Amino acid sequence: MLSHLNPPQREAVKYLDGPCLVLAGAGSGKTRVITQKIAWMVQQCGLEARNIAAITFTNKAAREMHERVSKLLDSSQANKLTVCTFHALGVRIVRQEAKLVGLKPQFSILDTSDLHQILAELAGSTDKATLKALQWTISSWKNALIPPSEAEKLITDEITQAAAKLYPAYEKTLRAYQGVDFDDLIGLPVKLFDEHPEAQERWQNKLRYLLIDEYQDTNRAQYRLLRQLAGVRGAFTAVGDDDQAIYAWRGADVENLHLLQRDYPKLKVIKLEQNYRSSNRILNAANTLIANNEKLFDKKLWSDHGLGEPIHVVAARDPDQEAEMVAMRISTHRFENRCQFGDYAILYRGNHQARLIEQQLRNHKIPYIMSGGQSFFDRAEIRDILSYLRLIANGDDDLAFIRAITTPRRGVGAATLEALGSYAASRHISLFAATFEEGVTEHLSARQLETVQGFANFINKLEYRATREPAGRLLEELLATIGYEAWLLESCDVREAEMKSNNVRDFISWLSRKGEEDNKNLLELTQTIALINMLDKGEDEEVDAVQLATLHASKGLEFPHVFLVGVEEGMLPHQSSIDEDKIEEERRLMYVGVTRAQRSLTITWCERRKSAGEMLTIEPSRFIEELGDGLRRSGKDAPPVTQAEGRARLANLAAMLSAPKKP
Repeated sequence: MLSHLNPPQREAVKYLDGPCLVLAGAGSGKTRVITQKIAWMVQQCGLEARNIAAITFTNKAAREMHERVSKLLDSSQANKLTVCTFHALGVRIVRQEAKLVGLKPQFSILDTSDLHQILAELAGSTDKATLKALQWTISSWKNALIPPSEAEKLITDEITQAAAKLYPAYEKTLRAYQGVDFDDLIGLPVKLFDEHPEAQERWQNKLRYLLIDEYQDTNRAQYRLLRQLAGVRGAFTAVGDDDQAIYAWRGADVENLHLLQRDYPKLKVIKLEQNYRSSNRILNAANTLIANNEKLFDKKLWSDHGLGEPIHVVAARDPDQEAEMVAMRISTHRFENRCQFGDYAILYRGNHQARLIEQQLRNHKIPYIMSGGQSFFDRAEIRDILSYLRLIANGDDDLAFIRAITTPRRGVGAATLEALGSYAASRHISLFAATFEEGVTEHLSARQLETVQGFANFINKLEYRATREPAGRLLEELLATIGYEAWLLESCDVREAEMKSNNVRDFISWLSRKGEEDNKNLLELTQTIALINMLDKGEDEEVDAVQLATLHASKGLEFPHVFLVGVEEGMLPHQSSIDEDKIEEERRLMYVGVTRAQRSLTITWCERRKSAGEMLTIEPSRFIEELGDGLRRSGKDAPPVTQAEGRARLANLAAMLSAPKKP
């Protein structure tokens, strides 16, 4: 069953004598190794599928991995596997052990806008940048397992000082809501296992072998959880690539690779260096580039795909010309090589670079899709309306209750919710159920009780009508009754309010049509929204369009032809990284961009770029020189095209035009 694997891949699959680190270079078949190892353990080694967990970083990666392993195992075995993200595993642990961590099993997972609302009330500020910085700081501390009691030691500026002051109250408020934030889904299991060895043993027996994908992206809390689950046996395989560690800004700690060697002296390290994606010209450039970083593990990528095309480096006059040039090159290359639009990707350091490129692609009638953009269902206004629908369908959804009762504002603040939350927690019931209990009168004032019960009665009436009346009519009535559009005009500027209102109208129209087409009432529609979920829409659809993506969003993807734009000092590497002497992660980001390309790679940079209204002279990125020899340059300082080359290109174009068209 392993005959199609190369020798290092086979070794990685079969090694079960202790902890294992598989250093999987870009395009070296890491997912194949993980899925084959799962099948090998079940079919050849007699491990029970229910005792194996494969942990990923995204839901999409988990779905793809489960689909691939399902082709290797029969369905009864595949369905017993645990294949999920770190955070999804955390949810399972906390739900099962809820009583031990002081929560009820139906605890709520609060999203970013909920957290900003909590912080806004605690800090007495509505400034979005401040709230984002406060939440980011507290999140960083929680990722590093730093409790509120130790935060004061880490004060370095006004934001960390404010965050340290709010951190204890923030945690208290979350618990009063019977809620957790995203970071708690790792931190709470770690705390649980530290304080309750019997719970740790329970989960160690349940998950007897762990496989961790993208190990280089783990933060300190995730590494601690891995150690707790793996125990002294160290029954795990971690798969990662130190050269693709590009998420330090969101808490990932490449130091975890060092810790793995320190904490597991018998760690087996296996390198996957054969690349199945790119030409050797591209791989040689990537190897030469990344050799400038200090290395914990040396490895060199190689492939059987031949030398391949030269890497093109093109200087543009300014960003406008750069965008036009990329669009024209895609059009020409596609025509000359009979390619699909989907064969091309344009990658950049920051989202702000996409606007001019989008404009030129539209001008040249080139279809494109963007990766890493905000999903429709992620928009705050859609989540606001969804909170009402979720509450109508499930009164135990405390997250939906908190969002719906406070959006628009009804005079219900943190004090009311904290009192209601404390009572609900003591009775082990939902916030919604607590509003109707006789005992709640001792915890809420008459005015608070009137507001909360008025809201709950409104939801109950909607729930009753939801199975009896057309969805469209109820949705329109819901929107009018809560005064949502008027509230948008009060809380946002006119342009933003109109945009959000239009999005809500689109959502309601879509749900109304769905109700008519599928003959479903509002309750049935709400209960199946997760199945229709637009969050995943487009991920699996084959669309013939050029892919636009940030370098961070491009990791894990591959394309025949890649354009890497804005490769300049100050952009890539980013100026903040230059100022803080953090060039190595930026170099890894460039390495990720280079290794997305299969057959051709074009790198562009601008000689001039506007900043704060002033046109500045720009230098090409140091990373271009670090790619080594063999680059073909055009634009500034490029050697002129010879007459022979010009005649050859014209002859080639004439031959293409005269060639018979395919039927």
